[in-house]
Amino acid sequence: MSLNTITNQTIALAGLSQACLLVQQLATTGTADSKAVETCIKSLLKVDSDGVIEVYGSLSDLKPGLVQLEQQLVNRTIADPEQARYAASLVFLEKQLSNRPEMLKKISTGISIAEAQSESFGPLHENVLANLGDLYHSTVSTLQPRIMVNGEQEYLSQANTVNKIRALLLAGIRSTMLWRQCGGARWKFLFFRKKLQDEIKFLLTQID
Repeated sequence: MSLNTITNQTIALAGLSQACLLVQQLATTGTADSKAVETCIKSLLKVDSDGVIEVYGSLSDLKPGLVQLEQQLVNRTIADPEQARYAASLVFLEKQLSNRPEMLKKISTGISIAEAQSESFGPLHENVLANLGDLYHSTVSTLQPRIMVNGEQEYLSQANTVNKIRALLLAGIRSTMLWRQCGGARWKFLFFRKKLQDEIKFLLTQID
């Protein structure tokens, strides 16, 4: 079965949208829905899967991302420019990363280590998030332009919050890679906007 479908592209974009939403929430409020965060982190750690939705667990696990993506697309003016900036930056950085095989290998090795840790401690354990945060900092964060996360210094000075944000940004890169593997491209995002909106509406009806 071909991965190149509007459904798979929409699911991957919802994963990216969810990661960006959670980054913003953590940076500005210090908290985010733990189940939604876990969905993103698990998607990063799930290297092999039988299909795109299996990467995220289920459609219901992606509901925050689908809802946010719908809000961003409903009008010609972007509902949340900050989240859109994070998403656009991750798409740009992922393209750079695709031309850096050594860095990709380092990320792959680091994710395998975090995956093994997760099996023992769980995906949201501070050791898992710290390793993923360090991995992002030593790889993607060295590419230009670096993503500047805006928020309250009170939260951005907390190591646990910073690690969670960096791990979510790495999960956003994973979703962007998946989107491209499913045939996603920036020009499609611009010209297939209505198709994307229709697909989001349909996917949301499939969630209880």
